[in-house]
Amino acid sequence: MFYGPTRSIPEVAEVLKNNSQKILRIIFHDSDVFILKEFQEVDESIYAQVGRWTGVIIEAVSSRRTNFHKSFHPDDGLDFLEQDVASIEDINSKATLFKMLKRTPLFSAHQKLGARLIDFGGWEMPVQYTSIVDEHLAVRSAAGIFDISHMGEITVAGSAAADFLNGILTNDIRKLAIGQGQYTLMCNERGGVIDDLYAYKIAAELFLLIVNASRIEEDAAWIHQQLEKFPQRNGVVLVDASHNYAAVAVQGPKVKDFIAEVISGASVTGTKVNRVTELKKNEIGVFHFENENVFVGRTGYTGEDGFEIIGLNHAIEKIWDKTLAAGKPFGCVPAGLGARDTLRTEVCYPLYGHELDENTTPIEAGVGFFVALDKGDFIGREVLAAQKANGVSKKCVAFKMTDKSAPPRPHYPIWINGAQVGEVVSGTQSPSLGIGIGMGYVPTEFAKADTKIEIEIRGKRAAAVIVKKPLLKK
Repeated sequence: MFYGPTRSIPEVAEVLKNNSQKILRIIFHDSDVFILKEFQEVDESIYAQVGRWTGVIIEAVSSRRTNFHKSFHPDDGLDFLEQDVASIEDINSKATLFKMLKRTPLFSAHQKLGARLIDFGGWEMPVQYTSIVDEHLAVRSAAGIFDISHMGEITVAGSAAADFLNGILTNDIRKLAIGQGQYTLMCNERGGVIDDLYAYKIAAELFLLIVNASRIEEDAAWIHQQLEKFPQRNGVVLVDASHNYAAVAVQGPKVKDFIAEVISGASVTGTKVNRVTELKKNEIGVFHFENENVFVGRTGYTGEDGFEIIGLNHAIEKIWDKTLAAGKPFGCVPAGLGARDTLRTEVCYPLYGHELDENTTPIEAGVGFFVALDKGDFIGREVLAAQKANGVSKKCVAFKMTDKSAPPRPHYPIWINGAQVGEVVSGTQSPSLGIGIGMGYVPTEFAKADTKIEIEIRGKRAAAVIVKKPLLKK
């Protein structure tokens, strides 16, 4: 085994983190050259920095690589997808040696179910239990349950809570009745997206914000900064309650047939209903579960009907088990982050860090519908109003591959008429459609449906076409 320059474990961990995409490109390079040689020749800087830990990385992927080349054909996208996840899982299992990952209350449940666990934004989360394709199709046809405990929960209460939120969010919070929720965004002064989130009105002066796991600390700090500037700040109570709660999402067309066995009885606050299945889309209620209260919203991130349940740790642990038991006759399965990503990509739901970031506006991202310019002033409004009036220079488009190819991936170049014009921000093999799909940014003049494009996949261009969103039409 070759031992290069000595590096400390934290230094190596940083190298792996900063170069993960490059390392994966090396692993999936279309060559049968031994992986160590690829590390040296394809990117010597990574090899030099990793030094004596190169052997650890090679051991993590070499056995997978052998099977990978035996089974992989560039036309076989679904097989590539599964091998892709397997190798990512192995790299992440080694990366766990270098840093402490946060775990949800359902971590032991995932282990018992044989889940493949990866580092997802500092959380050790299940990427799959059986296969991404099987879990994806189960959600589309029956039901699946996801651990979403890594998401953040922030409460905003008080007599001035609504006015405060309307000044920092793009949607109009005043349109919400008690027990209703809405998709919304927080923007900086440039109109760039700090985060996209769900805002629920739980009571007359109480709101619950569900924020992305990777943005909890940034969101809480930013909201607090804005509150310090708010003239009526004494009328607002802001609490980052993320550490208090766990959550699951139960998604799929058959969920309505068994969810009342898990959450029984009438709601006690929020939207008043006699049964949980009486909740309408984007409504939320508080229900008794054993000796606890839980939030139940008829929302989701898959394009299917379903419910998201938020509660204290021990309550969600019981709900996880009870849901799998009640849902088993209906085909309900545990589903990981891999299926969650393919499901949301098929229906073109944005993911922060991909379609959205602090340098991209909601108008450019195609979610301008959730920007209420008529509600009065809010942070970023001036830029967003100008963009709505004058147009934007780039747009997020959906595309599908027109020929068989390996799946498109984030950061792959987009070509039109022989020129590179943009890049992919989300890409995968669609289990529902059986083709490669994705989203990416292109100049506005090329953003029309039916525009022919090419995606550069590992040095070769593959034909694709821009299509209207969503990619999967139901």
